[in-house]
Amino acid sequence: MTGKIGSTALGYPRIGPKRELKRALESYWADRSTEAELRETARELRIDTWRQLRDAGLDSVPGNTFSYYDQVLDTAVTFGAVPPRYAELGLGPLDTYFAMARGASAVPPLEMTKWFDTNYHYLVPEIGPDTRFSLADRTPVEQYREALEAGVTTRPVLVGPLTFLLLAKPAAGAPEPFRPLDKLPELLDAYAELLRELHRAGAEWVQLDEPAFAADRTPEQLQALGDAYRQLGGLSARPELLVAGYFGDFGEALRVLAATPVEAIGADLVTEPSAVDSLSGVPGLRDKTLVAGLVDGRNVWRTDLDRALTTAATLLGLAGEVAVSTSCSLLHVPYDVETEDIDPQIKSWLAFAAQKVREVVVLGRALKDGRDSVADELDAARAAIADRAGAARVRNNRVRARLDSLRPEHSQRGDYRKRREAQQKSLKLPPLPTTTIGSFPQTSDVRKARAAFRAGRIDRASYHQRMRDEIRRVVELQEAIGLDVLVHGEPERNDMVQYFAEHLDGFISTANGWVQSYGSRCVRPPILYGDVFRPAPMTVEWATCAQKLTAKPVKGMLTGPVTILAWSFVRDDQPLADTAAQVAMAIRDEVQDLEAAGIRVIQVDEPALRELLPLRAAQHGPYLRWAVSAFRLATSGVADSTQIHTHLCYSEFGDVIDAIVALDADVTSIEAARSRMEVLDDLNAVGFARGVGPGVYDIHSPRVPDAAEMTDLLRAALRSVPADRLWVNPDCGLKTRGYAEVEPALENLVSAARAARRDLP
Repeated sequence: MTGKIGSTALGYPRIGPKRELKRALESYWADRSTEAELRETARELRIDTWRQLRDAGLDSVPGNTFSYYDQVLDTAVTFGAVPPRYAELGLGPLDTYFAMARGASAVPPLEMTKWFDTNYHYLVPEIGPDTRFSLADRTPVEQYREALEAGVTTRPVLVGPLTFLLLAKPAAGAPEPFRPLDKLPELLDAYAELLRELHRAGAEWVQLDEPAFAADRTPEQLQALGDAYRQLGGLSARPELLVAGYFGDFGEALRVLAATPVEAIGADLVTEPSAVDSLSGVPGLRDKTLVAGLVDGRNVWRTDLDRALTTAATLLGLAGEVAVSTSCSLLHVPYDVETEDIDPQIKSWLAFAAQKVREVVVLGRALKDGRDSVADELDAARAAIADRAGAARVRNNRVRARLDSLRPEHSQRGDYRKRREAQQKSLKLPPLPTTTIGSFPQTSDVRKARAAFRAGRIDRASYHQRMRDEIRRVVELQEAIGLDVLVHGEPERNDMVQYFAEHLDGFISTANGWVQSYGSRCVRPPILYGDVFRPAPMTVEWATCAQKLTAKPVKGMLTGPVTILAWSFVRDDQPLADTAAQVAMAIRDEVQDLEAAGIRVIQVDEPALRELLPLRAAQHGPYLRWAVSAFRLATSGVADSTQIHTHLCYSEFGDVIDAIVALDADVTSIEAARSRMEVLDDLNAVGFARGVGPGVYDIHSPRVPDAAEMTDLLRAALRSVPADRLWVNPDCGLKTRGYAEVEPALENLVSAARAARRDLP
């Protein structure tokens, strides 16, 4: 047997503490730097990370967690699952990789969707009967050797074969019975070859991530899991294997894995604390290392080390060895709270990635050497936990009293048919009305003005004038392009959640708390620490500024309560449903103020509705009830003539389709361009009879589709949705794109709508 795992983390952030990779990627994509320069930045980030984790005291350092874009895409490339349309572009390996992620010329990118119930996005592999798996790329081996040369022994981390195939989709044209899982035997041969090469390179451990088994799985899929790890575990020359599950309880998969020859199993004991009970009496577990995920890898609150040690003590004797880890990769939290200049009391309650690694090390030392060896660290954690629990700033009795006074009618609107008639009379829109999702590109001038205002270099009056000038420019552009329902463009917003957090009590924002969402896209999730309320209107000034510039309707743009929760680090001291209701009341106040100011169309975005859905079906009902209730509470305080829109993005909608209906929005826009309108089948299956705007322009790629391509998508949509309910819009907001792409794309969108209108009877 090789060395013990000891204290470890399942992964670490990779974008760079100062977003170095983001800047290097975007410089390379813009042809301002070379591939060699990009690769050197990546190498420096990897080495810095490995050395930091080693020096922090981890017994086992995760490796191969770096990615230029996405770890699932990396896995596809490693094992040769590159669809022919990308291989035929004739590009080098790195540019072929980026073409799969971002598209190239006339070739659209792979579909993108959410990584389980997180705000991270992965590229969906396309697997068909003709896919030929092989060890096509040896990056995991190369990075293992690179770490050795830097003086660090790592544990290579890979997406597990079952999770990879279960997240994939059948390639276009695959025969109906085919499923990606059918290719498992061939894929296992490629994994086996990689494991043998890592063994020859000196790797003692390899981590294979199987988070797909935190969700409900069929007996066939569980059987495939067991077969796969009996085969990989039976290899004669291989590293020892840690199979890690996270984002929930491994469930039946735990017993399946315990019966295979793998040496270690990683269990998330944070997401579902009751998972501890499932570890008792599992046959085969006593012969393995249990890697106990006791430090939350997804939220930013300090760990209750006393409670974690008590949990760890109950595990001793259940497994051959007990190691301590994060509950999942630390990819989902920022780098280091010590870089933040925030309220000292709240700061003392927080732990980012660097602090969580130290917590893991403390727990590992306590298990090995006893609590007295880390007495000071335990005292400090104990004091912080107690201070947070007793802090007066966490509770607001007025907020709680207001929620207690709510009645069922506060979450109900009038009959949809009557609303629709009132809205048609008020808005007078043409068939297939055109609009955007909300944001327009944020120019350097806009970002500089926001930064100057924050730094005090310009006063509020000057800043507001600059924002009004930008709104005027955006409205005039939309008028010239010919859009039917306009937006103000959101120049004042740094982020669709952070902006609202900065205007709501109960939140605190960070300066450097960046988290990767996909590729070079990073967000700074705010921290929701206490009861939430709205001190003053947040968007009314900007929406009314735009409405005064045009006779066309302008949409008021808000973020919904579920998405604000999903894209924040949320307090863990009360049920999410209660926190959602508090946020919903704040948004309700804003909706009513927008209506009173003359805004007749109000969009409340809920792109994270599917994202927060629990992975186990048994938990779906309670979540969807409070999620729908929060949205309806936020949007039901307006007249029938006020049109309520919502927006949903990058999700598999089938699981929440009934909830989408229950939201009772007048118009729902959804991302549909990459999937070629597949989502409309789900909507039709439940008799969805509201307005719908399936995106015809994928904004997550720099590629500009022509009018003919968008027209084809619209015609496909019209086969599923009658013209009197179909809207025409991009997939998502335009903030991350440039005007050089956006203007021609929107012109093509309007042209496509006009062409489709000409087809109407």
